[in-house]
Amino acid sequence: MDWRDDRIGSASRGENPTVLAELRSGYAVIGDVQFLPGYCVLLGKNPTATALADLPRTERVQFLADADLLATAVERACRDADPAFRRVNIEILGNADAFVHAHIWPRYEWEPPELRWRPVWLYDLANWHDPASQLGAAQDALRAAITDELRSLAQRDAIQITAS
Repeated sequence: MDWRDDRIGSASRGENPTVLAELRSGYAVIGDVQFLPGYCVLLGKNPTATALADLPRTERVQFLADADLLATAVERACRDADPAFRRVNIEILGNADAFVHAHIWPRYEWEPPELRWRPVWLYDLANWHDPASQLGAAQDALRAAITDELRSLAQRDAIQITAS
């Protein structure tokens, strides 16, 4: 079985190569595609929860806090890596993958003007399949920077994480 077929299970078993860190509510992973460098996802730990509303309130709040932690780490790492960094978008959709997860999208000034102010999902679908956009060694430095930022933020706020 390919780890992509069970992203949460493979993360919990230590088989998902995209895992940056284990947070209280889920796994911080770097995205399979990197047409917007630094794209990450927070995968919820409960594989049976198909929507945020399926989680008890305390778990929902923890998931949202962990999404904020990951978004802050992505923002800091991407700002340091690219002066054209603008902001981070956090999206919890669940339309394609029926498990709790949050997308953390860095946004940049160099994006096409017609897309810069729009949701990432309006990018051509080819971006998700373009070999040049696929996660690889070119993202190693940014991946390490995001992980370092997660560690730093967790230490500052006395949050327990397990970084990969």
